[in-house]
Amino acid sequence: MIEAVFFDLDGTLYDRDALAAALVGEQYDAFARDLAAVPKDVFVRRALEMDDHGHGEKSEGYARLVREWGLPAALAEWLVEYFWTSYDRHCTLSDDTRETLATLRAHGKKLAVITNGGAARQAQKLAALGLADALDAVLISGAEGVRKPDAEIFRRALERCRVGAAETIFVGDNPEADIAGALGAGLGAIWKHVPYWRLESPGVPVVHSLREILPLCLGK
Repeated sequence: MIEAVFFDLDGTLYDRDALAAALVGEQYDAFARDLAAVPKDVFVRRALEMDDHGHGEKSEGYARLVREWGLPAALAEWLVEYFWTSYDRHCTLSDDTRETLATLRAHGKKLAVITNGGAARQAQKLAALGLADALDAVLISGAEGVRKPDAEIFRRALERCRVGAAETIFVGDNPEADIAGALGAGLGAIWKHVPYWRLESPGVPVVHSLREILPLCLGK
């Protein structure tokens, strides 16, 4: 019987790709005068390529783009600042996520997030999403000093929620950090499908929306 469900954050509990697309589109409009020589569709496409689903380094990436376009170097700093100061405003929890978490909680399941990233930044995202007080445990690699897929961060989450690996499922979108990491720590795993990664772990259930995990976690 499943007693706990642990989640990745970015790309799993909220649609980070949609957030980034909306943010860089808004960013272009805010800096339209400075970016007049660059068509909006080109800026959005290149900014999203640079962002690389959240894995791209923003300071270096924006600096590279403004150099390519022959724009003032200071513009890169302004774009980076706008990206991060606007990010939390774009954090929204979908009905799919909200209802899935509520259903799991109503059935008495322990809930936790295990996420890689800086401690302050990830904590801010959780607060912006309204999840800061909705979880039994939050483990952020920047605070823990260990990152997924290291089994240690999964073990710490199990200890803090007082559950065993065999009675816990981890849900994430990254095949290596989330799925292979959880399986390596003895947890069950569910892959939240994304089109740009390939799952190499046979037998792992695949979902396209979070509500699809409910039969797997509730035994219905």
